Order: sequence, then C-alpha cells, then structure tokens
Amino acid sequence: MKMPTLGLGTWQAPPGKVEEVVKFAIDAGYRLFDCAYFYQNENEIGNAVQQKIKEGAVKREDLFIVTKLWNTFHERSLVKVGCKKSLDALQLDYLDLYLIHFPMGFKAGEELHPLDDKGMSIPSDTDFLDTWEAMEELVDAGLVKAIGVSNFNHEQIERILTKPGLKYKPANNQIECHPYLTQEKLIKYCQSKGIAVTAYCPLGSPDRPWAKPEDPSLLDDPKIKEIAAKHNKTPAQVVLRFQIQRNVIVIPKSVTPQRIVENFKVFDFELTKEEMATILSFNRNWRVCTMSISKTHKDYPFHAEY
Repeated sequence: MKMPTLGLGTWQAPPGKVEEVVKFAIDAGYRLFDCAYFYQNENEIGNAVQQKIKEGAVKREDLFIVTKLWNTFHERSLVKVGCKKSLDALQLDYLDLYLIHFPMGFKAGEELHPLDDKGMSIPSDTDFLDTWEAMEELVDAGLVKAIGVSNFNHEQIERILTKPGLKYKPANNQIECHPYLTQEKLIKYCQSKGIAVTAYCPLGSPDRPWAKPEDPSLLDDPKIKEIAAKHNKTPAQVVLRFQIQRNVIVIPKSVTPQRIVENFKVFDFELTKEEMATILSFNRNWRVCTMSISKTHKDYPFHAEY
C-alpha cells in the first residue's frame, strides 16, 4: 500500500482527547496516522480505530498506521517486545510502517527516559545495526509491512544501507522539517536512495511546552502570510503544501476539529516556483526537537551537518 501524503500526527495529543480527535480525523478523510510508544496514547488511538472499523466507516486495509520503537527497546531481544506492546495498545495485528524512533539506544527498563545524575540520558551499549536486523525479523514475522527510521542523519542511514547482509532497506526517514529547518541535503540524500521522507513538526510545533517567547513563530511569519493571502489559504495550509510539492509526507498534529479539516485541504492549489524558493530561503537550521539531554550519546544524530 502506498503511504498517504498527509496524515495526523499524535505527539502531544493528550490521552483524554486523542480518541475523539482520531475518530473525527477518520471522518474528515485522514487515513495516515503517526503514532509512537513514547507518546503514551496508543491505547486511545487503538480504541478510535477499532470503533470506526466496527461502524464500517473504514476498513483496516484503508488505514496506514505508523508507530515507533522507543529508545529503551534497542536491544535485539527487546525489539519484538516493543513492537508487540504497540500492537496490543493499538489493537492491531500488523503495522503498515514501524520506525526506529531515534538512532540512540537508552538503558532498558520501565523508565522512558533514564537519566544519570547530571540529567543526561543513560545509553545502552547497543548498535542500531543490530536493532535494524531485529526490525527486519518483524517484517518476516508479518508483524509489520515496512520498516524505517526517524531522526537519523545521512551517515547513520548510510551505515544501514552498506551493512553486509542487509535484507530490507529503510522505507522512510521521519525528520523534523519546516521552513525554518528545510533539510534540503538530507531530503535529497534520502530521495536519491529511494527512501521516502516524512516531515514532523511541519508547522513548527507552535504548542510545544518548551517554547520561549523569543523563538521564531512560523505561522506568524509575514512572508508566509502574504503567500497564503494570495492563494486565499491559511499559513498552515501553505507550509503543508510546501512539503507536499517537495514529495515530502506531512503529519501535522491538531486536536482542533476545524484545523484538522483545514490541514487536509491542501490539494486544490499549487505554490509557484518562486513561492517555493522564497519559502526555502527561510531556512535558519532552527530545531524544535533538539533532544539535548542526549547530546553526549555516541549516536546523537544532530551534530552532523545533515
């Protein structure tokens, strides 16, 4: 099944709300849902999906469900355990796409984010190439249809692609991407290798809990507002359309019904070459998700240029 171009992100979708949100999104036409064990809301998403299937609103095979292996499950023996936990929570018997959430393994255990006395992540002594081999086994076991990565830089992807005995190459790399972090080199690299790219935080994550007043606000950018006005669209619709025209899949998160509908209405207009170039010129390599508590980890992905 081909992955839809636009889906619903569920990071920071509060557990009490996400069930209604997913049901609404399915009714609004969404078929791609991006989840993760780390978001701690897979149960509610599973409830919503099951209810819609029961109602006959949608069939399982019409949906494209993505979730992610968390960093504490990187040990070869834990990959299947992590996958099964997500499948059970989502009440599914297979995933359309399963991603390694980060290249960094953390100390195994109940704690999602094990920290040392300096407040830094405690690594596991795992290698993501071994994690990848265990991911490949999930495909052979029929638990997942495809596997991929998230937050990997191009050197880390290259390590997987050149691994002796590679069975399945990553189908997707999910990365933070928006006009302030355009990721041109990484996208070009992935696409040249036949790896699809998904952009998370495509709207610049305006509701992130750690936002500082001095941070740039993408949707308030006057130039983006100007392009939006020309097309009689909203700034959010423009920045989503920008990614779609680069052949990048987008997964905006919203819990507001009106915005969920609005974010989906991006297939009835086209940005000009000049507008695309203008938006690309906004790049300032500004990251929402720096994962700075892991910056000393051997596999921290964001030291590399791309």
